[in-house]
Amino acid sequence: MSATGRAPCGLPRIGLGTAVLRAIQLGYRHFDTAAHYATEAPIGEAAAEAVRTGLVASREDLFVTSKVWCADAHRDRVLPALRRTLSNLQMEYVDLYMVHWPVTMKAGRFTAPFTPEDFEPFDMRAVWEAMEECHRLGLAKAIGVCNFSCKKLETLLSFATIPPVVNQVEINPVWQQRKLREFCRAKGIQLCAYSPLGAKGTHWGSDSVMDSGVLHEIAKSKGKTVAQVCLRWVYEQGDCLIVKSFDEGRMKENLDIVDWELSEEERQRISKIPQRKINQGRRYVSEHGPYKSFEELWDGEI
Repeated sequence: MSATGRAPCGLPRIGLGTAVLRAIQLGYRHFDTAAHYATEAPIGEAAAEAVRTGLVASREDLFVTSKVWCADAHRDRVLPALRRTLSNLQMEYVDLYMVHWPVTMKAGRFTAPFTPEDFEPFDMRAVWEAMEECHRLGLAKAIGVCNFSCKKLETLLSFATIPPVVNQVEINPVWQQRKLREFCRAKGIQLCAYSPLGAKGTHWGSDSVMDSGVLHEIAKSKGKTVAQVCLRWVYEQGDCLIVKSFDEGRMKENLDIVDWELSEEERQRISKIPQRKINQGRRYVSEHGPYKSFEELWDGEI
């Protein structure tokens, strides 16, 4: 089974943030990576092996995305960064290349902890013009952004020659992104959800999604897991979503969200869950940096 269809922009609706051959065997075709994750080489190796062994007919059967890290968010560093990514992936192109954050760091700053001195003002126009060059050269079939607010998207669209195809942001039942979704739909930008389960267990994640009483009650009544209810909710919004698991059972479970749906009553209950953004981007905010508050980073949208 292919991973549950594609969005209008061509992005497979369910993507995996980890890559193993077994995932490809199970039907995953969308693999999400980034220079900052240090997962590009393993994903490239798995993709090459899948083609060699006939799991997929060719590279074109896979949809691979990556992201330019903040330390390379400079006009003259975006294209070299993508070339390194392609070398890591052993590929001639990525299907989608994204700006990881609307943040610029000094060249070479890849590993936390970061200090206020590491940050520089984000030159959105310069970075996006470099992204457009990546697309024109055929090294990125499509280009997009991550963690952009409505206001930042509006600024980007005011000068972009090639508009972003995707905005990858945190989306889950505890952070539903209604305003951003409405804006993106109106502008023809596909939302893609990271941390649809709340990133429990990460240094910035929360158990507020997986421990939600409402979601537990809905899962029990439907004979589904809490994770499946969360993923189905995101799927029903029309968003693409990125899941992360090395566990084969969970990889299968995460694909099993297509042939059933939430009831209107269940959707209403989920819509009333108190909202709180989990990944606030704390490391990018400093009274001595370009973003002095969360208000500035997110333009008052959290």
